[in-house]
Amino acid sequence: MIPPKPPSRPDRVSLRRYARLFRQDILSAQPARLYRAWMAEFRTPFFRSYLMNQPELVKTVLKDRPADFPKSDRVSEGLRPLLGNSVFLTNGETWKRQRRIIDPAFEGGRLRETFPAMWDASEAAAVRLPEGLVEIEEQTSHAAADVIFRTLFSIPIEDALASAVFHEFRAYQRSQPILNIAAFVPLPRWMPRFFRRDTRASAARIRALIAKLVDQRAKEIAEGTAPDDLATKIMTTPDPETGETFSPEEMVDQVAIFFLAGHETSASALAWALYLLALFPDWQEKVAAEAVALKDCDFAVMSKLPVTRDVFRETLRLYPPVPMMVREATCPERFRDRDVPKGSQLVLSPWHLHRHERLWERPDEFDPARWQTENGKTCGRDAYIPFSAGARVCTGAGFAMVEGPLILARLLRDARVSCAEGRVPIPVAHLTVRSKGGIWLQIGKR
Repeated sequence: MIPPKPPSRPDRVSLRRYARLFRQDILSAQPARLYRAWMAEFRTPFFRSYLMNQPELVKTVLKDRPADFPKSDRVSEGLRPLLGNSVFLTNGETWKRQRRIIDPAFEGGRLRETFPAMWDASEAAAVRLPEGLVEIEEQTSHAAADVIFRTLFSIPIEDALASAVFHEFRAYQRSQPILNIAAFVPLPRWMPRFFRRDTRASAARIRALIAKLVDQRAKEIAEGTAPDDLATKIMTTPDPETGETFSPEEMVDQVAIFFLAGHETSASALAWALYLLALFPDWQEKVAAEAVALKDCDFAVMSKLPVTRDVFRETLRLYPPVPMMVREATCPERFRDRDVPKGSQLVLSPWHLHRHERLWERPDEFDPARWQTENGKTCGRDAYIPFSAGARVCTGAGFAMVEGPLILARLLRDARVSCAEGRVPIPVAHLTVRSKGGIWLQIGKR
């Protein structure tokens, strides 16, 4: 049984049709040959871009020479209204300064310190999970948002302000793709960027709500009553080189990306993981058996969930939440005997790399056991980038690999999931890889 993936377009289509397909869904807008290609060039009268699947090329761009291939400014075209000048979008010295302030909050023992908040969120998610026919993406979005608010601001999702951010973000999530056509079309810098009116308005409302949370925390810090959570840590950490902390506006930018990266991506992965376990009940039973160990809030319990962790890793392989990343060549290059002009867009696609037919054994199959094989271990090192890689690897990667398996196991300790008849989810790329029409499952008690 092969889990669903979107259809591919024919190899040759007109630019007009490609643009139309791209606006509908960037995954199904790509040709099937990309699952075998080491490198592919997209050339039009207006722009040139290159998709890179060869592990050596991916390593060059992300790990060996990241300064030569900064994040493309075009990625920010669609996300700037929400994310402002956040660490997800910046480059150069600005990005380095932001990482110097943010990274200490996620180092070493901080995962242990945030674990009780994750535990409480997983318990709450298990209690909330209804029986019967359920759209599971809504449930996982709720759970992942709860984790973010508890770990970042020490408030549960039920808090009025947290709840308002969550519901506003749900509306935004469906209206804005992670990449828009501007990521590939080199519009002149002077040309105004147009966004859907509801998308821009929703982004403004989210930022206004986040600003209230930041203002409240700033007052608590000043009064000496702030809890020792991620927000306090980040807001009080000075840049070791300049001694400056984030301004309130900068903190709003960073909280926006924490919410996007920490909530949206985890919600996507958890929903697909539950669907895959409904599709493969033998693996579901293995996860449920491990979940019996979840009795007390103790970080050490994570070592008792190796199968659940492999299930989550396999889900991230098949359905990477961020399916494509774009870098820009700052100088002329030559890759695989092709001249790559300065300014070219370099597309790194976890979606295609993770399913590459010349790298992975049975690339479209769901098999968590592959991570213990030689092929799985090799590809895990060379062809697996759900959190990016190199200097710009996601700060919260370790956080996500605790949160995901914990919530997945906790839900399946009490619940049994099965596929809903006639409802096969089709992956599409919105802010993350979600399903067109949601993911519907039958939920029962275990």
